[in-house]
Amino acid sequence: MRSSRMAVIDHLVYAVSDLAASIDWFEEATGVRPAIGGSHDGLGTCNALVSFGECYLELIAPDPGQPDPPESGLPRPFGLDDVLAADGEGPTLVGFAVRPEDGETIDGLADRAADAGYDPGPVADMSRLTPAGDRLSWRLTFPAERTLPFIIDWGDTPKPHTTQPGGVELSSFAIVHPRPFDILGVVAALGLDITVTATESNDERAGLRATITGAGGDLHL
Repeated sequence: MRSSRMAVIDHLVYAVSDLAASIDWFEEATGVRPAIGGSHDGLGTCNALVSFGECYLELIAPDPGQPDPPESGLPRPFGLDDVLAADGEGPTLVGFAVRPEDGETIDGLADRAADAGYDPGPVADMSRLTPAGDRLSWRLTFPAERTLPFIIDWGDTPKPHTTQPGGVELSSFAIVHPRPFDILGVVAALGLDITVTATESNDERAGLRATITGAGGDLHL
């Protein structure tokens, strides 16, 4: 049964090896240039953002201005190093975030996910500096599973989908899974309106698919 309380997609995360080159690639493909977001201090990553209107796309890459490996001593988030090092993997969707709505808290949404059998990970405080030198702060979870969402709460920080360049649309988004019925309960418990489809074979890995439409046509991620 779908929850009466709904979470909504906040953003999709697309891992790339070179942020500057990927910004140029995205602009050429869609006609819209993502804006530099900034660096995630200590995590070894940087990002650029583009708005879909109600949610947004984050291009995330290793930050050449930070030490390698990151100062945190931990791997870069979203399994970024493993993804980019994998043969034939290349740039790929590595996760998506949902945010609580209707006055619900990130802790309440995390509890709802746990009740449905999905551990979204512990809640952590995060921040980054914008190119203008402003510090943005938010809270999020770090799950082990990348196919199901992590949870983010922007608090008093303006949500990026309201501040970043737009002009592209998220035409479709789907979770692709070899056993889709295993995750339908979690999707329903979070109140998410997301397509869940089966992989073409049991050997195919779970993943995410999206189509972005801009003036330059469709871009399939």
